[in-house]
Order: sequence, then C-alpha cells, then structure tokens
Amino acid sequence: MFNFWRTVYSHGWCSLPPFLVNKEDSTLSRLLELKNGTLVLSVLKERKGKISVTFSSQAALSADQKAEVRNLLAQCLRVNEDFSEFYREAVRHPGSRWIPKAGAGRLLRSPTVFEDVVKMICTTNCSWSLTETMVGNLTARLGKNFGAGNFSFPGPESMAGTTEAFLRKNVRTGYRSPYLLEFATAVADGKLDVEGWRSSPLSTDELFEQVKTVKGMGDYAAGNLLKLLGRYDYLGLDSWVRGKYYEFHSHGRKVKDSTIEKRYASLGKWRGLFFWLEMTRYWYDHKFPF
Repeated sequence: MFNFWRTVYSHGWCSLPPFLVNKEDSTLSRLLELKNGTLVLSVLKERKGKISVTFSSQAALSADQKAEVRNLLAQCLRVNEDFSEFYREAVRHPGSRWIPKAGAGRLLRSPTVFEDVVKMICTTNCSWSLTETMVGNLTARLGKNFGAGNFSFPGPESMAGTTEAFLRKNVRTGYRSPYLLEFATAVADGKLDVEGWRSSPLSTDELFEQVKTVKGMGDYAAGNLLKLLGRYDYLGLDSWVRGKYYEFHSHGRKVKDSTIEKRYASLGKWRGLFFWLEMTRYWYDHKFPF
C-alpha cells in the first residue's frame, strides 16, 4: 500500500529545499539535477490515487532524461520498496494495526545519499528552525539557480570548493562546518562512496559503524540515516523523540535510553520504524501536519 501524502509528511524532509509543499495546490515540488547537469523542476500531484508529474526544464528533455527524473522521484518516495513484511508484522500488534490502513511506513528521502547525510548533520544539536536556515542557505548559496527562487541542492564538488569560513559565515553551519567540508571533499575525491550505502552488502551493524566514520554522524544521525537506507534496526534517539516517548509512556517523566530501547527490542529489524511511527502517530490525522 502506498499513500502519497503520508510519505511526503513522514518526517521533516518535505519542508527542506529543494523539496517544497504547496498546500493551496496540494503539490510537492522538487528541483532535480540530472547526471548531465540539466535542472528539472518536478511538480507532483495526487489525483484519484495516482501521481501525476509535471516537468519544467530550460531545454526539452529526452526520453532517457524523463526516465531519469521518474527514477529519482521513485527513489525519493520509495515506491518500489516492498513493505509487505512490515505490514504483516504491524497487524500482529493491536497498537500498530493503523499503519497498513494508513499506508504509512515509507520515509521520504533525497535523490542522493550525499544530500541525506548533509541534511542529517544539519539536524544535530540544534532547533528545527536552525536546520531549515542552514539547508536554505546551502541551496541558495551553493546550489544552481533555476529561477523563481528555486535552487538545486549543492553537490559534493560545490561544497568541497568552498571554505570552512564561508560555511560558518554564509550558511551558519557552525561547528558542523569542518565536518561538512571534510565529508564533501571525501565524496568529491572518490574516497567515500556514500551512494553505495543504499545497496550495501554489509550487515546493518557494520553499515551503522561505517556511517559513523563520517564526522558529525553520531548514534542519533547514523540511526536515522539508516532508516533512509531501508534499515530500521536503530531508534535514532534525540531530544524530540525522547520527549514524545516520555509524554506517551512515562507521564512526562524522563527514563533511560536503555528503557526505551528495551520496549521496542522485540520488534526486531523493524523496531526503529515502529518507534518513529508511534511517536508521530498524531501527524496522520492531518493531510498537512506541519
């Protein structure tokens, strides 16, 4: 089962550029950069259970380019992933039977792992409003301009070509600046193949440790990035979800992380996804929860 808006609003990525939700038109737009550098503004709209996509580009797109756009959007929406096993597990638990009915479970991701890592680093140790500021500055300062306020997400070469001082002053990435610069340089130089993480043969624990070799990607960030890679073994605890857990399960009283981990341990490889969906259950009562 696939639900377009529940996927779009599965977490905060839809409010970070180059994603943009237009609530008046009920559309999701995304500016994509193709392999050959062509910029394509894609606008997605759901009609009667089907998703229509409108392309805009500075030149006519070939059939291959249109296929590339569709493939990138499919990866973002996770439409080709099989969640049948997850849904079978969900119906075994009374408190989770709403999940398959809502078509929940797919987590929106970026076209590239590089973008997901950068954005994840920009969520650490800060408010969500600062995350929005940093990502907005990254796209506006280092992305390619498509016009009308639309900028692409900068690639590793663009970020690697800047300086720590530039990132601190113009992007406001603070202590993350050297981490982002080092990460972008490693990817641009071919020393780190992050795109291969989506199909990595490593075990989840091994991949978790590999992700953590990127400076700025601690347990929280690595655990949540793994969810965007299709691995749900880690809860990805931060102050926000801890607060929700305390609210839902301990009357607002703080408990140890080990207590939270223990509650979901029996859910095996899906525990991180069950945890996230439980913490955000109230979002699913609204088309546009934020």
